[in-house]
This record gives sequence, C-alpha cells and structure tokens, in this order.
Amino acid sequence: MSECLFLAGASGAIGRRVAPLYVSAGWRVVGTTRSPDKAAALRALGVEPVLVDVFDAAALQAALVAARPSVVVHQLTDLPPALDPSRMAEATERNARLRDEGTRNLVAAARAAGARRMVAQSVAFAYAEGPLPHSEDDPLDLGAPGRRAVSVGGVASLERQVLEAPIESIVLRYGLLYGPGTGFDAPTGAGSLHVDAAAYAAALAVTRGTPGIYNIAEEDGALDCEKARRGLGWNADWRVG
Repeated sequence: MSECLFLAGASGAIGRRVAPLYVSAGWRVVGTTRSPDKAAALRALGVEPVLVDVFDAAALQAALVAARPSVVVHQLTDLPPALDPSRMAEATERNARLRDEGTRNLVAAARAAGARRMVAQSVAFAYAEGPLPHSEDDPLDLGAPGRRAVSVGGVASLERQVLEAPIESIVLRYGLLYGPGTGFDAPTGAGSLHVDAAAYAAALAVTRGTPGIYNIAEEDGALDCEKARRGLGWNADWRVG
C-alpha cells in the first residue's frame, strides 16, 4: 500500500495545484475541506476527501489517526478571493487565528498520528524593514502596528509551532501569489510567486530539504531564494504541464 500524505487545505489555491503532484508521485493523498460541495472535486484529483474543521481538534485528530500519514502538509488559509480589500480586516483576524490555533491542532494531530514530516505554508512578506534581498535569517516585523501586527503575529506563531514540534519540519515562506485560483493573473509586487511554482516547492519538500525555513519567490531583488534552489532543487519558473 502507498504511503499516506495528509493535505490540510486540499481545496485551496495551492492545495488544488499540488494534490495531483502528490498523487502522480505515488502518494495516497487524504485531503481536508470544510465544504461538502468541494469533496467531489477532490475525488476527481485522486484525493480521498475528509470533511473536517481544523478548529475541531478532536475531529481533526481522529481524521489523522485514521489516515496514519507519513507526511502532513499544512496549506490552510482563510482569505477572500483576490484579497478583497472590503473583507480583509475581518479575514486578517480569521487567518491569524487559523495560523495560531489551527496550526496548534494540526501539529498535535500529526504527532498523535505518528507523522514523521510536516511541510507548512508561511509567507515571505512578513519581514521587518531592512537590507534587501531578505534571507531566512532576517527578523519578522513583530513590532508592526495595526492589522499587520495581527497578521505577522499569526505567521510567527505558525512557524514557531511547526519548527518546535518533534517532527521533521519545513516552513515555506511564499511570496505574493498569482496565477490560477488566486484572483491575480500577473505579479502584483516585489517577491511575487506563481501558484504552480508554490505547489512545486510543496511537492519537493515532502522528500527533500533539511528542516528549517525556505524563501519561495521569484528573484526580483526582494528575497534570497538560494537556499530553496540548493536544498530543494526548486525552480521559480516551473509550471504545471
């Protein structure tokens, strides 16, 4: 029987692009969604869907223990399409809670299920101001004001929990996403990243790379991604098909 990979956030923008890569690589993929309507779409990708809310710790743990995954991939977000400005204030709070409480539940469930490796989605636009390009060792903007403080605090919590867990853990700091399913057809600023290249990094990271943080973005002077190129064999130009 194939090894199991548990994909949390399988119906999201990156989840939908990376799931077929895992399936084609021979993994048995169990993927989460909160929407019954999206379960059929996941089955069409070759994913075994499980309906679960990451904030329901008991149900989430039961789902992982039943799946017994070797690898858990955290692609959970809660953001409006195209980052709709009229909805971002509320979404920022929800997304930060997901990164904090949701990650806590997912890490605990992964440990209970005996997973050996975790790959988690973070962001590369939470760095404090400083010389460019930013490397993974640069500090996050923990002193930011207002809504940015909420967002960066959630990012910091996610990364800390994942990296401190007694599991081989990789954090991918993604740039500003564009491409299918993101609401943006072209790069929107410095440190952008096509969703297919983001998925490619998540596909590589389940079997490659030493534990730690990796910047994942196009080379435009904003971010240093040499670690990902060297350690994961990643290429920002990679596209599905």
